Amino acid sequence: MGKLIGTRRASSDHFEPDDDVDPKAQRQLRGHLEQIDYAAYAANKKLLSGAVGAIEGEQVQKLATAAALARTRWVVAALSISESGAAPTREQVSALTHLRTTYDELATAYDGLRRMVERGYIGYAPLAE
Repeated sequence: MGKLIGTRRASSDHFEPDDDVDPKAQRQLRGHLEQIDYAAYAANKKLLSGAVGAIEGEQVQKLATAAALARTRWVVAALSISESGAAPTREQVSALTHLRTTYDELATAYDGLRRMVERGYIGYAPLAE
């Protein structure tokens, strides 16, 4: 199984056969796990496509831009705080934490949206050229 980082797994946690288990039992377990995976897929597709529908390239571009802007604000603030060489104040750290959290949330949403398209939960209409 994958190593936990925060609330997400660092690596795949798909079926890995145990050498001590009989091959027939492994196949049966693999079948059960495929059913479980399909149930999760079907639930995600139904709920996400119903709530989000198909997304357009422009929407993705706006989310990516918002995440990039949030990252920029966070880094610029950190550079500004460190400019004096003094220890940051509690207020500065609080503001910096807010900026980092904003960036983290937007970047995570972007990654999640990308994963939803990749897994086929929602449709995607690319940007017109």
